[in-house]
Amino acid sequence: MAQEHIHPIFDRLLQTETKETLLKQRGKVIWLIGLSGSGKSTIAEYLEAKLYDEGFLTQVLDGDNIRSGLNNNLSFSDTDRLENIRRISEVAKLFTNCGIVTLASFITPTEAIRQMAKDIIGEDKYIEVYVSTSLEACEDRDVKGLYDKARQGIIKNFTGIDSVFETPQNPAIIIPTEGFTVEESVQKLYDFIIEKISY
Repeated sequence: MAQEHIHPIFDRLLQTETKETLLKQRGKVIWLIGLSGSGKSTIAEYLEAKLYDEGFLTQVLDGDNIRSGLNNNLSFSDTDRLENIRRISEVAKLFTNCGIVTLASFITPTEAIRQMAKDIIGEDKYIEVYVSTSLEACEDRDVKGLYDKARQGIIKNFTGIDSVFETPQNPAIIIPTEGFTVEESVQKLYDFIIEKISY
């Protein structure tokens, strides 16, 4: 019923192209997918610094940060995971509509959830990046001890242990991290996106 009293004014606001002209960059959402510990957040952090040095305005959206603020009322149930990504997608869309390069690093475990994010953001603005790291490597890197707690049953619904992670079927790019330095992984992603975000 409340929807009847909502009157969006999107058509009267400044358009994305106008803001991209001001910023001299193209707004895109670079969505990094992968298991916990795969390197998503680290790659986003390094890439943000590299882009900043070149004059790009960016915004990083990270799983732990979002869940400590905007989505602190959500659990890790299937329903709440979906709502988590829905909200993040809407926020990412707002940033990219302002011409901002948005780096979103979230596990995003299923193809259905990824498709929802793409649908909300818009296919032309969404760049799906699969940070490909084996479960074994993620467990070896696990400085937070989350995998160990999941193996013990202390943490429930943990992706890769007792909650599904579907390998992305059609990512725009795959960034393997095993056997590569962070700098090498970041450079590969940078080389792929730089023309897409340059004005």
